[in-house]
Amino acid sequence: QVQLRESGGGAVQAGGSLGLSCAASGRIIGAYGLGWLRQAPGKEREFVAGIRWTDGTTEYTDSVKGRFKISRDRLSRSVYLDMNMLKAEDTAVYYCGQASRLTNEVQAYESWGQGTQVTVSS
Repeated sequence: QVQLRESGGGAVQAGGSLGLSCAASGRIIGAYGLGWLRQAPGKEREFVAGIRWTDGTTEYTDSVKGRFKISRDRLSRSVYLDMNMLKAEDTAVYYCGQASRLTNEVQAYESWGQGTQVTVSS
């Protein structure tokens, strides 16, 4: 089974930047979409960004377009999320997961890691 581990979270002031990494171990089977999702206290988990593993096609939720960039390195089996111009609303635990397709549907993602906390102060 695939295991995912998120890292790179921390505390940052609004307007700052932060880069997240997701390292995959084990075999990636039937996973065509890798995504970053986040969950704030008291809120539902929401889709942030996704990338198609094969060709690099990306998808973002409207609130992060132009600020976040998702990328992947097939050789190292990693997926990244570069976050810029961070806002207080971005505060959440960020998770990476895999899906059978590139999608913005939260329920399609699985194999979540422990998550990494991103706290943006304003």
